Amino acid sequence: MRRIARALALAALLTGSAVVATAGPAQADVTICDQYGSTTIQGRYVVQNNRWGSSATQCLNVTSSGFQITQQQGSAPTNGAPLSYPSVYLGCHYGNCSPGSNLPMQVSRIRSATSSINYRYVGGTYNASYDIWLDPTAKTTGVNQMEIMIWFNRQGSIQPIGSRVGTGTVGGRSWEVWRGNNGGNNVISYVAPSPITSWSFSVLDFINDVRNRGAITTSWYLTSIQAGFEPWNGGTGLGVNSFSASVSG
Repeated sequence: MRRIARALALAALLTGSAVVATAGPAQADVTICDQYGSTTIQGRYVVQNNRWGSSATQCLNVTSSGFQITQQQGSAPTNGAPLSYPSVYLGCHYGNCSPGSNLPMQVSRIRSATSSINYRYVGGTYNASYDIWLDPTAKTTGVNQMEIMIWFNRQGSIQPIGSRVGTGTVGGRSWEVWRGNNGGNNVISYVAPSPITSWSFSVLDFINDVRNRGAITTSWYLTSIQAGFEPWNGGTGLGVNSFSASVSG
């Protein structure tokens, strides 16, 4: 559902009815309040506001290592889509590629894909999630066909797309596994039974688990690795203290 909204927003951009504000590389803290505003950090990652589901104000304070939500004035029913997905990412998202990225990369060529995260949690209704995007083609624009979501934290009466299909062990941790389609792409979600604040892990472990479930093949392409939040209510103070990701082939 939220990917259709993003697609409509992109269409609006192409017809001139929306503006995406992109700042230059962040040397000092940068504030982003524009709906689709973004900036780069460490000359390697993109931080995006991505307030795709709401007209209410959302602002980020972007640091050299991550970001924090400083304003979040929206509210959404918990049985529907979230307000936004402020995040930091490596790779390509709707035509905005991180500096020097080697993504998209075909899964069969990936030798290593690692990442680490440190989150800051506060009250509210939200999930803290990694998005791992894959597509049958080396796609850098629009919606990819496969979204892997890793829910590091879930607060409030919200649930992933689709239905729970069981449990699984990936990266040495146990997860609830959910599977569905949001109307724009397929989604497999891994939900932690209790909040995870920090973790260094292999992204490839999750890609391989999705492949073993028959959802993709090794001919597909990894296009981006993203980490952030999907807020429904509240969320001011949520933050990514640090993020790193690396893919080699």
